[in-house]
Amino acid sequence: MHRPDMLEHAPLGRESAYPERYDAGLLYSIARAANRMPLGIQEGRLPFVGEDEWHAFEVSWLNDRGKPLVAVARFRLPAESPNLIESKSWKLYLNGFNQSRFASREHVLEALKRDLGRAAGASVSVELFGVDDDALMPRQLPGECLDDLDIEVTSYTPSAEVIGVGDEVVEETLHSHLLKSNCPVTGQPDWGSVLIRYRGPKLDREGLLRYLIGYRQHQDFHEHCVEHVFMDLMARARPERLLVLARYVRRGGLDISPWRATPGERPPQPLRLARQ
Repeated sequence: MHRPDMLEHAPLGRESAYPERYDAGLLYSIARAANRMPLGIQEGRLPFVGEDEWHAFEVSWLNDRGKPLVAVARFRLPAESPNLIESKSWKLYLNGFNQSRFASREHVLEALKRDLGRAAGASVSVELFGVDDDALMPRQLPGECLDDLDIEVTSYTPSAEVIGVGDEVVEETLHSHLLKSNCPVTGQPDWGSVLIRYRGPKLDREGLLRYLIGYRQHQDFHEHCVEHVFMDLMARARPERLLVLARYVRRGGLDISPWRATPGERPPQPLRLARQ
């Protein structure tokens, strides 16, 4: 497979030595602009607000006496940050904490916020949870599930043309667990669920489900898939309000859940699915 220029030096899809110590230099930034340009998104003039929410389930470090400590981390990168962070490099970076000593939990938080903020080019929110924390308990997606619709599918690449729109203006929440896209370099499958909440002309459910299934052979990062869905729905339906949220299943101890919305919209919180 051809490796895009922006990933030529990324660790994604390569064999990498297990990092022996904490090293902020392992983080690999990717500019968002290159993938946004084909969608008509201009740098500095985003048509949405949003965040990329990550959970890391394999976070561990040593205290000042050498005793291991463990946690689950939640990170939030703002959509307006100039860069996303490539996931394999993120995992390698976190692995570097495993045999590194930190004087306190606060020192770990400070390092994470500093390093990830530099890589993203914007302030990054970081929270550390105990592995049994109630905040990590799974929830269900709200709204109506589309997955039982008995439809015929003949195309597995996304096409906004299949999205039908009616005259009736509605306010509703829909979701599907049939989202699948693929890593843009390795081609490995990325499985997820997607939620769409909107107020505007009513979307044809069968056409919407066909559109979402259309990502099944599409290769792109999670963040850009969500932006693709958002832009297509805005162009086809022109809703007054729109939220697109994807909850992707973890790979390598990391899951990614980007959301994009019209200003003023926020995703339901807390929301982590059982399959994650």
